[in-house]
Amino acid sequence: MAEERSELEERIIIKDQHTKEIDLVNRDPKHINEDVVKVDFEDVIAEPVGTYSFDGVWKTSYTTFTVSKYWCYRLLSAVLGIPLAVVWGFLFALISFCHIWAVVPCIKSYLIEIQCVSRIYSLCIHTFCDPLFEALSKICSNVRVALRKEF
Repeated sequence: MAEERSELEERIIIKDQHTKEIDLVNRDPKHINEDVVKVDFEDVIAEPVGTYSFDGVWKTSYTTFTVSKYWCYRLLSAVLGIPLAVVWGFLFALISFCHIWAVVPCIKSYLIEIQCVSRIYSLCIHTFCDPLFEALSKICSNVRVALRKEF
C-alpha cells in the first residue's frame, strides 16, 4: 500500500514538472528582454522646444502609437505565438538531443582515447627527454656568469 502511494506521488511530481503553474503577472522573471523591447512613445517620437504640434494631435498620436503597438503585438502573438513556440520547442529539443546523444558521448570517448595516447606520450618524454635534459643541466651547472663594468 505504501509503495503504491509513493509511486502515485512520484507520478504526480513528474506530471507537475511539465504542467507547472506559470506567473501571468511577471512574464519575464529572468529579465531576458529587459533592455531590448522597452520602446515607448517618448523613445521614438519627440518634439523639441519651439516645434510643438497641437495638443490634441500629440495626445492622439500618443494614444494611437501605444494602442496600435499593444494590439499589433497581441495579434501577432495570437497568430504566430503557438507555431513559433512549436518551432522553438522542436529546435531546443533537437539541440538537447544532439548534446545528450552525440556531443557528450563524443567528448567522453575522446577523453578516454586521449588518456591512452597521453600515457604513451608521457612515457616517451620520460624515457628519452628526461635523461637528455638532466645531462644538459649537469653540463650547464658549472657555468658561472660574471658581469663587470668597464669604463
